[in-house]
Amino acid sequence: MYKDNVVGVVIPAYNEEDHISDVVSTVPSFVDRVYVIDDHSTDDTWAEIQRAASHIKQQTISGNSEVYDSRIVTIQHETNRGVGGAIKTGYLKALEDDIDTVAVMGGDGQMDPALLKGIIDPVVEGYADYAKGNRFLRQETRRNVPPFRTFGNLLLSGLSKIASGYWAIGDSQNGYSAISKEALETVDIEEMYEFYGYCNDLLVKLNVANMVVADVPTPIRYEDETSSINYRTYVPRVSRLLFENFVWRLKEKYLIKDFNPIVLLYSLGMVGGITSVVYIINTLRSADVDNATAQTLTNFLISTLLIVQGMMKDKAENDHLAKRIEKRSGPLSLTGSTDPSGDDDFQGITSNQGK
Repeated sequence: MYKDNVVGVVIPAYNEEDHISDVVSTVPSFVDRVYVIDDHSTDDTWAEIQRAASHIKQQTISGNSEVYDSRIVTIQHETNRGVGGAIKTGYLKALEDDIDTVAVMGGDGQMDPALLKGIIDPVVEGYADYAKGNRFLRQETRRNVPPFRTFGNLLLSGLSKIASGYWAIGDSQNGYSAISKEALETVDIEEMYEFYGYCNDLLVKLNVANMVVADVPTPIRYEDETSSINYRTYVPRVSRLLFENFVWRLKEKYLIKDFNPIVLLYSLGMVGGITSVVYIINTLRSADVDNATAQTLTNFLISTLLIVQGMMKDKAENDHLAKRIEKRSGPLSLTGSTDPSGDDDFQGITSNQGK
């Protein structure tokens, strides 16, 4: 129990035999239930999960018995479903158990459990429906991110801003997060994307549901872990997912739920842009290339202006749903100030906006 909230942590794991035991063992004691999901690993991850769970059960015996018979729940997938699929399994179990706030910590040991309170505080104190880490809010944490990860992250974060409508939220691939029970009940978790890219998909669903999202400065530890992501296939796959989600968000939020001219600006801009490209291809073969080029450039500029105007209006429409959290001593306060000390000892929150 933490601040009158029943707290759960979902730990997805795939081939993490070297790290999963330490991750499970170091989950803070205020966490009421830990869901450890083995996504059909091919190494000894499941055996390590069982060993760690048995050790903790022996240590606690009947700890938290007024809420649960056991603190650790271990689940093994029969097939590999992807990290999003493992997290979905944990989310659904947490809903069954009526958990108030559900956090996600990776099974690879990159997410420091000492920072968990900073991740869940915006949710348990009612200032956000979903909070996530951001490695790029502070210079000292940005330096720890490998260059190839930085490039891919910035690219996908930029696309995620457009797709999700959370223009002030960055580091979209950061999985260290917390979500409220109300948010889990509102968004369609059953339909959440099951592979890498689940976090981008979830942001879009949260925006359509008008949920408040908070960014929390959070360093990530890179040690001897190896990423299973193939960026040559990952970036194109997630980019396609983001485009499809972008179209779905416009339809759901600005057409079905309540009509908003934003959808017209985006639609006319995209149609005009595509038409301009097709026109260029067809007219380059003709003799009147100069006139065709001038006309096409004019159409392209108009289309670009429509899209930019749509982005500006979209941002203004959703600004109140995004918060940026700063580390500062003292109670939660809604101010726009930042802490210049860079102290990583999280004791409270400041935010630039109210919920």
